[in-house]
Amino acid sequence: MNMDIQQIIDIVREAGALMDRTGGFEVHDKGARENIVTSSDVAVQHFLTQKLSALLPGSGFLCEEEDLADTTHEAVWIIDPIDGTANYARGNENCCISVALARGGELALGVVYCPWRGEMYAAEKGRGAYCNGKRIHVSDRTYERGLLFTAMSTYRKELARSCSDIIYDIYMECNDVRRTGSAAVELCLMAAGFAELYFEIRLMPWDYAAASLILLEAGGAACGFTGESPSLYKPSMFIAANTREHCERLLATVRKHLDKVPY
Repeated sequence: MNMDIQQIIDIVREAGALMDRTGGFEVHDKGARENIVTSSDVAVQHFLTQKLSALLPGSGFLCEEEDLADTTHEAVWIIDPIDGTANYARGNENCCISVALARGGELALGVVYCPWRGEMYAAEKGRGAYCNGKRIHVSDRTYERGLLFTAMSTYRKELARSCSDIIYDIYMECNDVRRTGSAAVELCLMAAGFAELYFEIRLMPWDYAAASLILLEAGGAACGFTGESPSLYKPSMFIAANTREHCERLLATVRKHLDKVPY
């Protein structure tokens, strides 16, 4: 079936209407106080899986909620119904819907919608990256003038000491550090030129799949601990920058502190 990225954008935009700003949703812990889910997460995921399976019959899904992992198909949708759920639950605008499509294990398209920020990011492999229909590109700032997006491994706090040591070394060489609470939002902001450096010790594919393609198509670079592309199907370290050189410099700093992925 022929499929246009505009169809995906329209579906994701429609799903954004399910992100209630009135607080009329339920919040539950997923085994830890730091890891929560809202009834809106579930509603958005159900809507997306229904619409996207109808649009691309026979496709699989890897989604954050309800342990939905069916990755044996040639085409697999990788979905975070709300990235930045803790922000969403507090009325913070830094939350988004993230939808990627992988074909044969490679990213084909990515859409990240930040309804409360009024930003729709989208990219197809080989066709550039866009925000609200306007072409975007990473900045040309140097490493020393770069802003670093990072976090302290919220769901695996035993990794926080390693994160702290790595972040300290990067901080001493770059401009400053930022954190929004949504990996997908941060990577899209990098793609649009608002920051230059990124490090998280452990993320899930749905956190970064769509936004990583947007970043790459905007001229950025990304890798995992091995230097290869982060996995689309299991947890991965995620390192990214506005240039390949800066990405390799970040990776070198990480490897000063770790000789392997600590999980």
